[in-house]
Amino acid sequence: MPESNRLLEPILDWYAGNARDLPWRAPGASPWSILVSEIMLQQTPVVRVLPVWTEWMERWPTPASLARESPGEAVRHWGRLGYPRRALNLHACARAITERHGGEVPTGHDALLALPGVGEYTAAAVASFAFKGRHAVLDTNVRRVLARAVSGQEYPPKATTPPERRLAASLLPDADRAPVWAVAVMELGALVCTARAARCADCPISDLCAWRLAGKPAHDGPARRGQTYAGTDRQCRGRLLAVLRQAHGAVPKDALDVVWDDAPQRERALDGLVTDGLAEVLDDGTYRLPG
Repeated sequence: MPESNRLLEPILDWYAGNARDLPWRAPGASPWSILVSEIMLQQTPVVRVLPVWTEWMERWPTPASLARESPGEAVRHWGRLGYPRRALNLHACARAITERHGGEVPTGHDALLALPGVGEYTAAAVASFAFKGRHAVLDTNVRRVLARAVSGQEYPPKATTPPERRLAASLLPDADRAPVWAVAVMELGALVCTARAARCADCPISDLCAWRLAGKPAHDGPARRGQTYAGTDRQCRGRLLAVLRQAHGAVPKDALDVVWDDAPQRERALDGLVTDGLAEVLDDGTYRLPG
């Protein structure tokens, strides 16, 4: 029996009873709200995204409403989600949607992929979840579930490979159920088949899982290590950006100097913020969010 037929029903049945109640999954969620959620959820857990997403949707319910603002306002209201270039990407997306697509998120996968900051996964996710398209949606959670259940590997490769894409495409059900299948596998990876501690006893496909049936062999690839943060350039950039976000106007240099003691690292981080378009230095030597 094909793997798609064996895995499909147990996973869809599990999802029907265990799916989290998330606002971007609500029946009336707009394509824009789904696009914003997908970009915010990249490398960021749901619990941190929810309050920021809610604020964004209240403030900018349409692409046009965000496009009217400066990029700096998107950065300001990004809060502490991390990887703030995503805020710039969303702002650029809003402008592109407004200018090229009449303010409506495009429905086609290729048109989505052409938007600023939208990659293969995000285009497939929005096409599936917002427009009920039939696409293989491969985020980290989906890749891990398929690696274990079908390929018998504890972890997928670091980067998505052609065999993974072919496998995911081969498992797609009919068009009516493909979007639910995509989000159901994703949810299973997020809640049960997790990276650190797979809960095989709670898994609806444990009796079909190639990795479990093989005795859960350890992954022979590079070890997964937790990211360090304290003392890094990322932390320094975050401190500096927090000062700029809290100010409504330009900030003198000494207001930035006091938040990080290591001067060479601080200057490197500040230069990086300017280079990345997350900050601007004015003629008088003060700094602000991008205007």
